[in-house]
Amino acid sequence: MTTVSALHTSALTSLTLLARGKVRDNYAVGTDRILMVASDRISAFDVIMGEPIPGKGVLLTQMALYWFDKLGPKGLNLCPTHLTGDAPESVVSAAEVAQVKGRSMLVKRLKPLPVEAVVRGYLAGSGWKEYQEGQAVCGVKLPAGLKNASKLPEPIYTPAAKAAVGEHDENITFEKTVEMIGLDLATRIKDISIAIYKVASAIAAEKGIIIADTKFEFGLDADGTLVLMDEVLTPDSSRYWPAESYVEGVNPPSYDKQFLRDWLESNLVNGKPWDKTPPAPRLPREVVEKTAAKYEEALQRLTR
Repeated sequence: MTTVSALHTSALTSLTLLARGKVRDNYAVGTDRILMVASDRISAFDVIMGEPIPGKGVLLTQMALYWFDKLGPKGLNLCPTHLTGDAPESVVSAAEVAQVKGRSMLVKRLKPLPVEAVVRGYLAGSGWKEYQEGQAVCGVKLPAGLKNASKLPEPIYTPAAKAAVGEHDENITFEKTVEMIGLDLATRIKDISIAIYKVASAIAAEKGIIIADTKFEFGLDADGTLVLMDEVLTPDSSRYWPAESYVEGVNPPSYDKQFLRDWLESNLVNGKPWDKTPPAPRLPREVVEKTAAKYEEALQRLTR
């Protein structure tokens, strides 16, 4: 593994804590920057597990930086990113460097937009369930006869409204996003998200990885510029499938949290299936280790 130590929750005292998400702890750096620390926490079904996945935060950060470098101003320049280029270690005390090294990004402080920009290239997860009910996903009509894991004729944009920690994001229509943020911004987010997905999918395909779907988050800077923020194209925000195992009609083994989700759905708590509310079942060592190995394999395969 990239690191053997686990960080469930950061505890920086040199900076002011702004918020703790499912994975990231955000600290204020002055009034214009944020230190994002990727912990080793893992969530499933919007519930944070009690056991961390050692090295996960480092792997997520390395993968996000890989994609920001490919897609941002230094690479294909598809969209401005929230990275400042400054070293995270430079804004904490010497005693706190170990908590941030390798797992943090020092980013611009933006006005986050309340829309999760979801792009799907394949039918899976909640999209497959929606399709079975009405042959559409988030209001986007699809051809008849598609199966679980079918590749879509073209990637589709199926946004979601952001939910508070512990609550489920709500799938919404594009028209709803227009109501929320206006036609111009909603259209730009949709177009940029699809463009990024297509480019990233082609890059991943060369490494034998299928990106079935993903979600992006955007914010506005002080000048009103649309900026790609948070994490990007990690196994926490995307469905990664090994191309050699892909078979239409069944869920391929994935490099993301699906292994954990499958275990949780098959595990009994006091003789009953877990109801997907806190507290989460305790994760056995084998589940923690296998989940960690999935994240490691995804990064190694992508960056080799």
